[in-house]
Amino acid sequence: MNVVGAFYPLFMAMAQRTDGGEVARLRAQLDRAQGRRVRTPPLPTHPLIAALLPEGGLRPGETYAVSDSASLLLALLAPVSRAGSWCAAVGMPTLGTEAAESAGIALERLVLVPDPGPRWLAVTAAIAEVMPIVALRPPGRVADADVARLSARLRDRGAVLLVQGAWPQAQAMLSLHDPAWTGVGNGHGCLTQREATVTVSSRRFPVPRSTRLLLPDPAGVLAAPRQDSPAERQERPAPWQDSPAPRLRAVG
Repeated sequence: MNVVGAFYPLFMAMAQRTDGGEVARLRAQLDRAQGRRVRTPPLPTHPLIAALLPEGGLRPGETYAVSDSASLLLALLAPVSRAGSWCAAVGMPTLGTEAAESAGIALERLVLVPDPGPRWLAVTAAIAEVMPIVALRPPGRVADADVARLSARLRDRGAVLLVQGAWPQAQAMLSLHDPAWTGVGNGHGCLTQREATVTVSSRRFPVPRSTRLLLPDPAGVLAAPRQDSPAERQERPAPWQDSPAPRLRAVG
């Protein structure tokens, strides 16, 4: 139930038996409660991704579905961690701490629950009670009633849930696609960065929003693509996905 629905019966009952001063007091109380919800700022989010999301960032109390990309998930957690908040990852046994630290997550404020067991939904709800952002990889399908209960818990606590995979009633779906690595030449070299497209689909957008970004850039984090000059573009090695197959030479 929203704020208006919760206060409306009380407000009407008091209005029928009290004077105008009491009515004004209740109206002011209602306005303050609504204002707190409206003014709740989004969690810290990289500007490139924030520009794609409804309301300009990860809104407390909402759930976001994320494609099966660990780098995109870490890029969403990192700004919150750098701002001093705790983060949690539930049901992700392959999520490495070294990768998390490279993405900018403070390991001293990261809680990992690799195998939450059959009560994974209860574990997630309990963690959301005390942490502002929780990443979850569900082991299977979840009932609509359980989704509704968890959503109510998130709204009550103002926590954000990032789910790897599809999720009913998600505020938005973020996907990473069309990757292109650079750094590898004709069969030699080291990968230096990956350019990819992030697309956000939401019920609030008639058309999905997309942007091209570096994930990771040479420093290992999310960044905007560099705008090279024509000469630099000509000299820059082609992306790995477009490179021709290296020639093989028999030896010995």
